[in-house]
Amino acid sequence: MNITGITLAEAWRNGGPLMWVLAGLSVIALAIVLYLLLAQRRAAITPRTLVSDVFSRLQTSDYGEARRLCQRRPCPFGVLVLAALDAVRGAPQGTKPPVSAAVETAGAHLAERIQAAVDWLADIAAIAPLVGLLGTVLGMYQAFGGIANDLAANARPVVLAQGVSQAIITTMFGLVVSIPCLVFHAMLRRRASKRISGLETLAVALEKAFA
Repeated sequence: MNITGITLAEAWRNGGPLMWVLAGLSVIALAIVLYLLLAQRRAAITPRTLVSDVFSRLQTSDYGEARRLCQRRPCPFGVLVLAALDAVRGAPQGTKPPVSAAVETAGAHLAERIQAAVDWLADIAAIAPLVGLLGTVLGMYQAFGGIANDLAANARPVVLAQGVSQAIITTMFGLVVSIPCLVFHAMLRRRASKRISGLETLAVALEKAFA
């Protein structure tokens, strides 16, 4: 692979030890993206068969089977149902169970957890350019510090070129990591908002089912 006239291996060497930090951030970002693509699927958050089966059990007040269905297939929707069932179980006899409060509390925790997972990408997108900027500062310090300490005039352009090369490469790779993170963050944030909205709709339906 050739980058602006030099190979990737040469760019890696010239970039210095901070290239390992940027590589680590890129691997973490890729892992987060792959995880979110799987975790944010509709089938992973609100499985249609589970939703249908649970509501059919709630219509007949078969709370035990509804609980077993949710326990056999853990998912955010199941968490809402279990919170509602726990509220019904824990309510004193003859009193109205606080289903609405229990579902809203569980839903708020779920929404925060879903959104927080996406925000990791925004954190990496902010950190990567700063690592690149640190490489820029170190590269320029190396360049001009080397010139100041080098007594051989004919060696000064080489020393300057090495430092400037590190500065440019780390900055470039910092942006290479950051830009895709921002793109996926925007895409997955909208996807997360859509999934959260679906959970809110089901939460309202749950409250009506226990009313």
